[in-house]
Amino acid sequence: MNDSDDNDDTRLSVHALAALQEFQLDQQKKQFAGFNNYLVGSIEEDWQLSQFWYSDETALRLAQEAIEAAANGGRIACISTPSVYQKLKQLWNGEFTAILLEYDKRFSVYGKEFFFYDYNYPMNLHEDLQSHSCDIVIVDPPYLSEECLSKIALTVKYLTKGKILLCTGAIMEDLAAKLLSVKMSKFLPEHNRNLANEFRCYMNYESSAERIIHLN
Repeated sequence: MNDSDDNDDTRLSVHALAALQEFQLDQQKKQFAGFNNYLVGSIEEDWQLSQFWYSDETALRLAQEAIEAAANGGRIACISTPSVYQKLKQLWNGEFTAILLEYDKRFSVYGKEFFFYDYNYPMNLHEDLQSHSCDIVIVDPPYLSEECLSKIALTVKYLTKGKILLCTGAIMEDLAAKLLSVKMSKFLPEHNRNLANEFRCYMNYESSAERIIHLN
């Protein structure tokens, strides 16, 4: 076998790999192309990425609150909250827009509303994500750590016009108040799977829909 044969084999291998990846992506798109592609849980949790989806009721209440806070024509940014984004899309009535910033590229099936996001690089954002371009940002940091919340807070403050809805552990209350000027609410977010840590919801504004979330 000469060098030309080796190069041909290499090219074939590269082409075969590319074809396989294209096939897998096409299959994934087809999987989520149907009516139920926005159902919470349609993309399964990946515990290695610290993913724990909200219960359907919690996702609904958070989505309703975000819509109320954004007002007619508002833009809602969901950071690491794909289940809320999915619920927003179920509720979509043409009177608001929603985007998803998420590390898990499986959610790229949602097209132009998906933006890859790595909290380790909080200001490394797509050019379409302009400063103060979102009426409300709803965020759930993947890790209960000062580093994670501190970095994500930079993204939140960059994107929001003012309103912030944060879901994280009760142990993060003081840091959340310091970084984002949010206060703990009475609403208790629930997950499809029980978490060991006490989970709470925080806001930096007065909700006009007390049936959803009411501040202390």
